[in-house]
Amino acid sequence: MAAIPIVVKHQGTKYDVEVDPESTGEIFKFQLYSLTGVEPERQKILIKGGQVKDDTPMSKFNLQPGQSIMMLGTPGKDGKDVLTRPKEKIKFVEDMTEAEAAQQEGAIPAGLTNLGNTCYLNSTLQTLRAIPELQNALGKYEPQSTALNTTGLLPPLDLTKQLRDLYKYMSETQEAYVPHAFLTALRAAFPQFAEHSRTGAGFAQQDAEEAWSQIVTQLRQKLRVKDSPEGAETSFIDKYLSGEFTSELVCDEPAAREGGEQPLVSKETFLKLNCHIDSSTNHLRDGIANGLSEKLEKRSEVLGRDAVYTKTSKISRLPKYLTVHFVRFFWKRETQKKAKIMRKVTFPHELDLVEFCDDKLKSMLVPVRDKVREVRKDEEDIERARKRRKRNGADDAADIPGGKGAKKDEKKDKKPSTSADGDVEMGETYKTDAEIDAERDAALLAAKKELHALIDPELAKDDGANQSGLYELRGVVTHQGASADSGHYTAYVKKTAPVDAKTGKRKEEDGKWWWFNDDKVTEVTADKIETLAGGGESHSALILLYRAIPLPSAEGTIE
Repeated sequence: MAAIPIVVKHQGTKYDVEVDPESTGEIFKFQLYSLTGVEPERQKILIKGGQVKDDTPMSKFNLQPGQSIMMLGTPGKDGKDVLTRPKEKIKFVEDMTEAEAAQQEGAIPAGLTNLGNTCYLNSTLQTLRAIPELQNALGKYEPQSTALNTTGLLPPLDLTKQLRDLYKYMSETQEAYVPHAFLTALRAAFPQFAEHSRTGAGFAQQDAEEAWSQIVTQLRQKLRVKDSPEGAETSFIDKYLSGEFTSELVCDEPAAREGGEQPLVSKETFLKLNCHIDSSTNHLRDGIANGLSEKLEKRSEVLGRDAVYTKTSKISRLPKYLTVHFVRFFWKRETQKKAKIMRKVTFPHELDLVEFCDDKLKSMLVPVRDKVREVRKDEEDIERARKRRKRNGADDAADIPGGKGAKKDEKKDKKPSTSADGDVEMGETYKTDAEIDAERDAALLAAKKELHALIDPELAKDDGANQSGLYELRGVVTHQGASADSGHYTAYVKKTAPVDAKTGKRKEEDGKWWWFNDDKVTEVTADKIETLAGGGESHSALILLYRAIPLPSAEGTIE
């Protein structure tokens, strides 16, 4: 079939184009790209008969010789990037060093070699590595002088330095790394991890939660950060991983209160929330609630004897990174082992802790949390509408230049016109899809700016705290087996979106996870995380690492 000559108008310029009726819309768009510099995905072609989609045959539009159509759109970045030579020389994977290849998008992260019952440590290290602020702070860490001390002996190995070096080496390879130096430093600092097995040769299995707690405690002492060059140093752990309880201790006996005994209010720091498991615990929320109320016995000065008190805790500071510990192990006297509670306890990918906060913090978090949910609903509605229009496509297109325009429920502008007898008539002008999307995007941006303005100034100053009360799950340490002294530990870490080389911004995450099983690293879907609630000797969650959800900046953008 012969090509049809038509005229395409774009920004005041006319282009003569020959269209092959047997070709597709994609080929036609590339023809226009070569003439105008507007990328195909940025083109909107106004043509009678429907929208020009990539897979639409051009014969559908019954184009006539000399027919004029219009194209809207501008080149990306004002056309500066159109057909320009790359600024940096392209390097192929075969030519990259091992360290460079490990940094590329899609690279598999390094696993850790099991050095004999060290899966408890490997899973802990992989999950802690999911905290980018920790890796940045470790990169700047410089240990104190290693000169001989007054006894003439070398000081013990610096665990924080060993962690810094370990993460650095892991970032430069996709092969399994042997954490021998770090394990040596850990056993030197905490001899409990050097205990030998009672049932055979080699070292004994250990509790991953104990390893986690000891490493975090060591980092809390050694690793310091500054908010600004002139600012005071603070503990990295205190800033990003520690929360605060406000607790009230009240005597259970009315006689003490009638005698004038006042509740004792105190504040204390926590590095993890415990999920206590009993016969009624089915969900993480139940276990956290159990852990925030406890009974204890102490002397009452008013009663002159020991009495039972109830200690109730409310959270007065939520950290940016929250550690949750499932208290699954208990000491079983008959077997002289840490036995495991097998009960199934589900946990969410998004955790809302507002209900567990004290009144002051709750009043700061609730407006932000509610606005986050409102903005999310708006985003979902916009995306749903776009998908619906894309799915309907040309079937719903109005037979007018400019495509199908707005649906009936979209806002219309009425413009006056004059009839033949001089009377004024009201006409309707439909908005194009692009105009509708632009209006909705502008409204969404305004809502995100409003969300930022709702953040309490006191909370806004604390960038190591959670400012909404909402958390997203980033890592899980699991245990398989019947006791803490046996079985196997692994870790699941959510994949981080790669950074766009052109814009410097992170792309959207694909929702998948890395499963670290010692030296074996496998990509899994989010469905796998749902199977880690327990209920038997299979893999069940022992430690959860949550991160505060990201909030928009004053400009309405999210990092």
